[in-house]
Amino acid sequence: MVLTVRTRRKAELVDITAALDRLIAESGLREGIGLIFVPHTTAGLTINENADPDVREDLLAALERLVPERAAWRHREGNAPAHVKAMLTGGSQLVAIENGRLALGTWQGVFLCEFDGPRERRVFLRILAAAGEAGRRER
Repeated sequence: MVLTVRTRRKAELVDITAALDRLIAESGLREGIGLIFVPHTTAGLTINENADPDVREDLLAALERLVPERAAWRHREGNAPAHVKAMLTGGSQLVAIENGRLALGTWQGVFLCEFDGPRERRVFLRILAAAGEAGRRER
């Protein structure tokens, strides 16, 4: 399954939790594991608080302090900081699925981390069914 996400800013964290839950619901699986993967070298994935939008801005600001745009980067394309930030956040997350939804904590959400936008990004979701899912297969 593929989720397409259109980002609007150079750097942003886009909450994709509800969209992933919809894909899981469409699959019909109730229990298992969800592998979420972003096939881009300037975007990542993270799980973090989704109750207060200021947390997203704080996370982006912290990454900017760690990996500043204006530094002596050698990458000619001009997006070296985006590559480093994507490396720090990682390109995949593995999440349990319970009762047909991602088994996240009360305040958690899954975010596509855009570091070189705005762009159209793809997020892949692969669901591995739990042993008790009779007649279901990997999707």
